[in-house]
Order: sequence, then C-alpha cells, then structure tokens
Amino acid sequence: MRKTPLTLALAGALALPVSAQTSGQAPHSPETLDAVEVTGIRITPLPQAEGSLLSDDLGGVAARTSDTARLLQGIPGLSLQTGGGVSSRPIIRGLGDDRLRIMVDGMDLISACGNHMNPPLSYIDPAQVGKIDVFAGITPVSLGGDSIGGTIQVESDDPLFVLRGQDLIRTGEVGTFYRSNGNAYGGNVSAKMAGETFSIHYSGSSARADDYTAGEDFKPAGPAAAGRAWLDSDQVGSTYYRSVNQSLGLAVRHDQHMVSLTYSMQDIPEQGFVNQRMDMTGNDSERINLRYKGAYVWGSLEARLYGEETRHSMQFGEDKLFWYGPTAAQDGQPGPVCGMGPGCHAAGMPMDTKGKNTGGNLKAGIVLNARDMLRVGSEVQYYQLDDYWRPSGRMMWPNTFWNIRDGQRDRHAAFAEWEAAWNPRWLTQIGTRFEWVEMDAGDIQSYNPMFSQADADAFNAAERRRTDNNLDITALARYMASNTRSHEFGVAQKVRSPNLYERYAWSTHGMAMRMVNMAGDGNGYVGNLALEPETAHTASFSSNWHDAAQDVWRLRLTAFITDVEDYIDAERCHSPTMSGGACTAGNLTAETGFVYLRFVNQSARLYGFDAAAEFPLGRSQRFGRFSAKGTLNYVHGENRSTGDNLYNIMPLNADFTIEQKIGRWTNTLDAEWVDAKTEVSQTRNEVPTAGYGLLHMRSRVEWKRLSIDFGVENLFDRFYNHPLGGAYLGQGKTMPGTDVPWGIAVPGMGRSIYAGLTLSF
Repeated sequence: MRKTPLTLALAGALALPVSAQTSGQAPHSPETLDAVEVTGIRITPLPQAEGSLLSDDLGGVAARTSDTARLLQGIPGLSLQTGGGVSSRPIIRGLGDDRLRIMVDGMDLISACGNHMNPPLSYIDPAQVGKIDVFAGITPVSLGGDSIGGTIQVESDDPLFVLRGQDLIRTGEVGTFYRSNGNAYGGNVSAKMAGETFSIHYSGSSARADDYTAGEDFKPAGPAAAGRAWLDSDQVGSTYYRSVNQSLGLAVRHDQHMVSLTYSMQDIPEQGFVNQRMDMTGNDSERINLRYKGAYVWGSLEARLYGEETRHSMQFGEDKLFWYGPTAAQDGQPGPVCGMGPGCHAAGMPMDTKGKNTGGNLKAGIVLNARDMLRVGSEVQYYQLDDYWRPSGRMMWPNTFWNIRDGQRDRHAAFAEWEAAWNPRWLTQIGTRFEWVEMDAGDIQSYNPMFSQADADAFNAAERRRTDNNLDITALARYMASNTRSHEFGVAQKVRSPNLYERYAWSTHGMAMRMVNMAGDGNGYVGNLALEPETAHTASFSSNWHDAAQDVWRLRLTAFITDVEDYIDAERCHSPTMSGGACTAGNLTAETGFVYLRFVNQSARLYGFDAAAEFPLGRSQRFGRFSAKGTLNYVHGENRSTGDNLYNIMPLNADFTIEQKIGRWTNTLDAEWVDAKTEVSQTRNEVPTAGYGLLHMRSRVEWKRLSIDFGVENLFDRFYNHPLGGAYLGQGKTMPGTDVPWGIAVPGMGRSIYAGLTLSF
C-alpha cells in the first residue's frame, strides 16, 4: 500500500466549510461505493491542540455561564483570572492577558482599557461560539505572533450551504436560561437561510445578573463605615452585569471559493468589577470582518480584512458610588446619594477610552509534494487609542486628564513554516516569523498644575516613538511509535512587545496609578518608556497514549519549561522628590496594604506539567454508558532577578468528571480541587488563599428539536477564595483613603441552581 499521509491529511484540511446535512435532509449522493478498509497510523497535523471544542461539545454550557472564557475550563494547563461577569481572562501555563494571542473569528482584538475590562473573549457570547482551539506553549508561527504563552482561536459557526440539488433551507434556534445565584437570566436567538451559493445568518444574545453571593458571610453587612453601600454580609459587590451581542453575516460560494462578510456589535451598559476600583459603565463595539477562503490544486489561500471600533467608559458603579454623609443612614438602611455638602464626598470620576483596530492577513498553504507542505503569510494591524478622564470634583479640574493621547501600536508580520511527513512515524515542523512593531503616543496633560505636572512635563519632553524588531522561531517534531502511542517535543523562541499602558502610562499620582491595573490586585502602576520586548525560550515534551481510533480513551502528559528574558514584571516605585507622587520611601517597605509599582524588565522562569485523561468506565442496558475524564495541572513561576514568586500563578489543581449517557439523557458529576496558594508575590503583597474542593451536578435531555439543561454549581455551597480572583474592591470608597480594607480576597460563587432551554427550528 502506497502511504502518502500528508496528502490524505490535507484533503480534509483544504475542504471548504460545507454542511453535510441540513435540517435532517439526506445529502446528495450520485452513487454508492463499496466499503474500503484502510489500515495505518493516523496523522494529526502539528501541533496537537491542548484543547479543541466544537459546538456539539458546548451544548448546554450557555445555560451555566455568560462568560465565554469559562468555556475553556477543563483544558489542560489553562486557568482563568476572574474579573467582570462576562470578562474573565485565560492564563496558559502561568502566562495570560496580552502574553496570549486570542483571536475571535480571525480578528486580533485588543483590550481598550487601563484595567483590561474588555478582553477579546468578552466580545462573543457563549451561545455564538462554534469552535475553540487552544495551543499552549510552542505555537506554530502561522498561528502565533506578538505573544509568548500560546494561542486561543474562537470561531462562530461556519456559513451554511446546501449540497447540489437541494432546496433552500431555513433553520435556527432560540434559547433562554436562568441561574439562581445572582438572579441571572437571558436568552439567545439565531437564524440561517442558505442555498447552494449563498448563505445569510443572524445571531443575538442578551444576559444580565445582579451581584452573586458567596458560600458564607465574609464581611459585615450594611453601611459599616461611611461610604460603604448597603450589601449583605455574603453579597459579593460589583459582580452584576448586562450584556447584548449581535451579529449579521452574508456568505457566497462558487466551486471551491467562499467570501463572507460579517457585521457584529456589542452593548454592555454596565458591568461591575469586583477586583478593580472602577466599574464599566459602557462598552460599545462595532466590528466588520471580510474573509475569503479558497482551495486550489496547489493548496489553499485565505485572506481577511477587519475593522473594530470600541467606546469604553468607567465610573463608580452602584456598589461604589452610593456614598453617604455622616447622618444619611437611618434605621440601618442607606440614605440618598450625598451631594457636595459637609461630610460628603464627590460622586463620580468619569473615564473614557476610544480604540480603533484595523487589520488584515493573507495566508497560503502550499502542497509541495506528498511529503512536504509550506505555509506562508503576512499580517498587518493598526491600532489607535485615546484614554482621557473628564474634569470632576474639586481636585480633578479644570482640564481633561489625558492618560494616553494619540496612542499608536502598529504591527507588520511575515512568516514561513515547513511541515514534513518523513515517513509514517516522523512528522516535523519548522517555522520563523518576523514582526515589526511601532509604538508612539502624543503629548498629554494633567487635571491641573498640582496634579502630576512634573510627570507630565517629563513625559512630553521625552522621545516616545519605539520600534521593535521581533523574531519568532519554532521547531516541533512528533514520533508515532505505534497506532496507540506518540511523543511530541519542541523548542521555541517567542517575542512580545509591551502594550500601550505598560510603556506610556505616565502619572505617579496615587489616584492615577490605581486606574492602571491589569492585575486586579488593587495596587497602582505607572508605565516605563524604557521597556524592552519580552523574549521567551520554551521547551516542552508530551507523550500520548490512546486507542487506535483515538475516540475511546486517551492519556496525555506534558512537561514544559519557559525562560523569559526582559519579562515585564513590576517593582516598587520610589522618588526622593515631590514629583514622585505616591512613590514614597514607605512604599518600598510596606509588607501589607496596597502599594505603587512601576513596570520593569526582569528575568523569569516558569515550569511545570499538565495531564489529561479520558476513558470509559463501562456500560449496561439498564444504566447506559459511563465514562470519565480529568485533568491535573501544576506550574511554578519565579522572578529570577529578585527571587520573588510571579503574580497570579495557579496552584496545583485537578478536575475529575464522571459522565453517564442513557437514551436522551446525559448526566455529569464534576469534582474540582485546588491546592492552597502559598507562593505569592511579595512585591505586590499578593493575598494567599486556602485550598478547596467543589462539586457540580449537571443534566441534559435532548429531543429532536428541544434540549433542556439543568444542574447545580457548587452543590454543597462551599465558601472559597479563587486563587486568581485578586483583591476584593467590590464596594464602598475604593480610592486612596478608602474604607475598603486590604487583605480580603475575592470570594467565589456559592451554590447556584440553573436551567436552560433551547429550541431548534
């Protein structure tokens, strides 16, 4: 038998997204062929994703969460940094936020906020997700770029087309959900109409929730101090949200070519942030995405152009804005919002951000021969940012404070990647990518001459244009020892340039510094014009065991190590002059409380392992089929320049799930365990957290067009603090001199009963 594994693999990879079945109709088949049995070793393109989720895997998840990032829970090596109710941020093997490349429908979205309240995954609702791929660590240069930790690709459903000879179809679905904790509810709708050559689709979703409650009391109830809103003792302040997402798309197809155009918009009128001093009071975004995809005799070609505009605003939300005078509260209840009289506080500190993101890419996959494939491509991205704070109160006037003015971060990239199937057992991939990143910012101004004027003068006098020439190199190999065992290993150099806030946030005034906080730790940060790009050198090794068909059982073990030169960490800031603002001598030695930090380049090392397994437990005619799956993850992060621990490193954790399938029913019991977090960042005064275990029960029943999901999260109402939740800043006065105490970690959600219903038509 002649073996051409790469050619066979490419046949599937180059196919256009055409539906094989539509609304229960049988596909057109001109003739029936005899069955042919093929034996050999299955070739999976490099690298194997740490996690891949399709729409079938995501059924029912939208009933449990409105936060798309939470769809990634259970993927090996991945954890989540909590934030707003729809704005968690993934962390892969200790590296997160801008250290990951996160693409939504092929677009590189950028968080337009000094607190990163609008991360990329917040721009798509869970109900709109059709596919997710997660590549950890050593990511091919065709997928990576301007990142050092990995790549996450989130795609909505592909356009739907009918097969030749079939009639026009109309299909869609409606869904709704309710969750008891936080009184969360919402719904989604989608509709598609498709023929042989055209397709049109619409999707919309809405979600809202109040503050959730923890498993037990963790603070006093009521207005225990002037400035604290009335919240119950177990109520986790500033965890409410409202969100609306809509998308309209059109696609046309001719032979092996397809063009699609999608317009999307988002409206988040409010979203509390429990670990930030401000809340989101508006996030309006519009996106347009034009894509071409074609298959040729020589391979495939894909091109994309996209544009995004975001208007983001922050202010004190209802849990932080309700400030009272000394006699405003009566009979244990909060009084009205205070004015400007004696004993009252200024109500409000408006902050606005405008972001404009324009990009495009061109990629080609060229089949050189039966053994070799070449991928080449180029990408561009032009990003503009304005971050300004309007005058407010007595101290913050009469000027508009410009945190970043005319911010610019432009990228140009080109890559080449060679993949070779040397024989049925060896597959290699080598790639290189060059990125040119240019950054700049305009002159800024302060509120008034008494508010960081010396910082403003120094910033305006400095040379602010920066150009980085970044080189990525990856080398991967897979050895398939047999049809049930394989090993994958590789090395990589990955480079990321700083973001605009890391380089250009300029004020050392305490209030201004606390408005630049991507960590959620309650501390204040100032940028650094001297920052260099981060350069990560990573090595990893994975072993895979599985059944021959790779669909019954599997076990995957991965070990990794990453050394990062010029890692962008933080150090306590200090200035002997008045222009140093909050950077006082006491700031250097404080062992408790919130502190003030400057972004700096240092050296870091991260290493660890993760494991994933899936296997059948048995089946019977009476009780159905039982299976189990689980993950185990560990990462250690150290700042090699200072000996301190890196911030926001998830401790040892595991997840174990037992699933029963019987008839229309799928029942799941999920156990989640997290070790105590004791290795914390002393520089940031990071708060340790205790270990915990949680149990969740879920069920799903499906009919032909109807599915119902229900279950209980945190079944035993266990109280816990999430290790990556940051500092609790959910209520009361949250600025310097506030009544929000240091040392309270953000509690996780207590018991929540949920139900969801989806009807297809």
